[in-house]
Amino acid sequence: MLPETPAATPHQGCFVVFEGGEGAGKSTQARMLAKTLRAAGHEVVETREPGGTPAAEAMRTVLLGPEFVGLGDRAEALLFAASRSDHVRAVIAPALQRGAVVVCDRYIDSSLAYQGIARDLGIADVRAINRWATAGLVPDVTVVLDVNPETGLRRAGAPDRLESEPLEFHRRVAQAFLELAAEAPDRYLVLDAARKPAELAAAIASRVETELRGRGAK
Repeated sequence: MLPETPAATPHQGCFVVFEGGEGAGKSTQARMLAKTLRAAGHEVVETREPGGTPAAEAMRTVLLGPEFVGLGDRAEALLFAASRSDHVRAVIAPALQRGAVVVCDRYIDSSLAYQGIARDLGIADVRAINRWATAGLVPDVTVVLDVNPETGLRRAGAPDRLESEPLEFHRRVAQAFLELAAEAPDRYLVLDAARKPAELAAAIASRVETELRGRGAK
């Protein structure tokens, strides 16, 4: 049994995460939000998962590389958590402590959706592993871009190891993100990824700016 996870250390910054299925446009919207926030005078740290540190990027190669088809489901879940732990320790937590806005492409919800639900490993166990790995750090705002899996996979281009999973797997992932968002609606912003990029960007910026005002960000 994992030790009890302590409460996350309060931070001065704002942690914004983008979630959604393959081809939802997360990376594009993350870049657009970062540009808007920088123009408003905020320090912004853009990052992604798996990745963000040299060790985490090495784990990304194993996790997404097509040559690693056959990686065990539990090993996959543990590698994602290990990558995330190093990412939080070295990049995310220090940025939040100094008051920056961290904009991250994927975080714990991706593990809950892909490994906990779509891989049938159990959402409670995957959540516990990741809460321990990240010392309980929870995003301030999570943007879920809801995309039809067939459309998203066409957008994604040449598939990586996870994108190569059957369509039904990706349907389960898409539904999982909506269910996770329904658990804590005040923290989530769910948007239809089929909307025009500029419309999505405006809605996201408005939600994040509201969060920043509420936190007293300068």
